Amino acid sequence: MPEMITVNDVGMRVEDTAGRIGILRDVISDFEDPAAPPSERRKQHVAFIRPERGGREWLVSPDQVQRA
Repeated sequence: MPEMITVNDVGMRVEDTAGRIGILRDVISDFEDPAAPPSERRKQHVAFIRPERGGREWLVSPDQVQRA
């Protein structure tokens, strides 16, 4: 099993379990989605990844990401 990514991997090329490849921007252990209604917000461990050639950043659980 690949080693889970951490904040030490920020700036590195990574791949998620859906096969998307991008650059790791951050890993936050207590992220709460500000777009969710306050009653539905919960803290979650999230990796922020952006496409290599630009585009919309996506969020995924760090355990679903490995170094590319």
